[in-house]
Amino acid sequence: MRRLGLLWQFYPPLLTILVVSLVLVTGFSGRAMRSFMVEHTTQNLEAFARVLSPGIATQTESGDFPAIQKTCLRVGHESGYRLTVILDGGKVVGDSNEDPALMENHAQRPEIKSAFDGTVGVSQRYSSTLGHQRLYVAVPGFDSPGVQTVTYVVRTSVSLDDLGDIMGKLYGEIALVSLALVVLAGLFGYILARKLSLSLKHLQHGAEAFAQGNLAGRIKVDDSLEINAVAASMNHMADQLADRIRTAENQQKELEAVLASMSEGILAVDSSENIIRLNSKAASMLGQSKQYALGRSIQEIGRHPDLTRLTQKVLIHGEAGETDVRYGGQGGRLIQIQASSLVNLEGERIGALLVLSDMTELRRLETMRRDFVANVSHELKTPVTSIKGFVETLLDDPPESRADANHFLKIINRQTDRLENIIGDLLALSRLEEENRTGNLEMIEQPLRPMLERVIRDLASRNPQAADRLEIHCPEDIGSKINSPLLEQAMGNLIDNALIYSPDDSPVHVSCSKNEFSIVLQVRDQGPGISVEHLPRLFERFYRIDKARSRRLGGTGLGLAIVKHITQIHGGQATVKSTPGEGSSFTLTLPLEAEK
Repeated sequence: MRRLGLLWQFYPPLLTILVVSLVLVTGFSGRAMRSFMVEHTTQNLEAFARVLSPGIATQTESGDFPAIQKTCLRVGHESGYRLTVILDGGKVVGDSNEDPALMENHAQRPEIKSAFDGTVGVSQRYSSTLGHQRLYVAVPGFDSPGVQTVTYVVRTSVSLDDLGDIMGKLYGEIALVSLALVVLAGLFGYILARKLSLSLKHLQHGAEAFAQGNLAGRIKVDDSLEINAVAASMNHMADQLADRIRTAENQQKELEAVLASMSEGILAVDSSENIIRLNSKAASMLGQSKQYALGRSIQEIGRHPDLTRLTQKVLIHGEAGETDVRYGGQGGRLIQIQASSLVNLEGERIGALLVLSDMTELRRLETMRRDFVANVSHELKTPVTSIKGFVETLLDDPPESRADANHFLKIINRQTDRLENIIGDLLALSRLEEENRTGNLEMIEQPLRPMLERVIRDLASRNPQAADRLEIHCPEDIGSKINSPLLEQAMGNLIDNALIYSPDDSPVHVSCSKNEFSIVLQVRDQGPGISVEHLPRLFERFYRIDKARSRRLGGTGLGLAIVKHITQIHGGQATVKSTPGEGSSFTLTLPLEAEK
């Protein structure tokens, strides 16, 4: 059903009521005025008849009927009234308009009957003689004063058509005035209704703007006190809503900032197991986006039966719980999940709250720590056991010859050197990790070739024959921001390994180059190479390909781990490529800072 506006709901009925009221007022006032005019004319006719009655009485008493007729003709002509004289019995003896001899008996006329009864008779009826509606007034006449017998009646009459003409003109004037009043009232009513409708539309548009979130605008209505009060109330409501929304938005931003800053993932589900909130960390841990995850089930987003079971347990029983979930297989991410009930301000359970902690790195470090402790224990136990064994031998069963004693002491000395080297490398690794954590290591922009030449000179001082096998290829203009002592140690470890594990007559190539993004330092030998299964773990602490040979050559198993840490401190990466039987190539990639 089509709804009408306020203007068309109120204006037509009000206009109709106004028109009907004016019509009724006009009708009633016209009737009242006609009644007044008829009554006034009746009084005039009665007075006129009473004035003529004494003269008529003399003539009727003498029986001079012709004189009565002359009087009727003269008076009727002068006054414009019709004058009729009727004797007792209804005989007409005088009439200003007709010949009395031709007129019928008037004894049965209502006004005549009333007059002969002694009262003034008044009647309105259609005159068949004259052919129009007339007003008749009959006054009783007496021959002499004090006589109670009515001997004649003087009747005066006038046409009501003249009165109708007057009333018609009056009705016309009233109609014109009423029409003017209707037009003016309708115009003013339309203007007022239109103004009221526009004011309400301003209120409507303002309310719609508020509903759409535009709370900065204000409703301005210059109208009645009541509508202005409504507009002021709505503006005040908008101010309060804006303050509350601003407060809620600030609280929401603060909550989002807190959630985004947490290292743990936060995930909330409702009683239907659908996600109602999560932070970016939780979405990242589960491999989903926040927009996609919101509103979806925990089964779809979590994708793990243990996570689903834990959530359902909390939702059903309200008991807090904890579980570990691994994604991506044995080498994938390990997530620790702590679940508890989610309650509202009234203390009612409305869902579950899950806290996700990425334990992958922690578990990896724990594993590394255990492996490191085991390796350190093993590596330290070997020389300590050897030293202790030979010392006990010297104490319990001293050799008889000086040569045997010297042999034992040399073994003890070698194992002591090995123990010292292990402890030194462990201390070096610890120092590197601390410097990497604090970032206090001094870096200086300098060319790389002088640094490589210093490494080669140091090797030549310790092993002149091996130094002849080294070939260096490094342009003078290649430089980077480095800590020279540490990078010399890393390159020295790589070159030492290349010399030790390659044939004595094979060359070792040391080079440096640059590309668009980095500086590349490389040590390449022609040794036996390394099998592919060893390459991923080659830079781990105490990892050895040939443990017996490494110990025999005095290696600690920490050299390549030191190389990796030094490279990382410089913001670079250490890699290796090797093919069994064709040699190995160790590469340090450093960020390109500047050229010399």
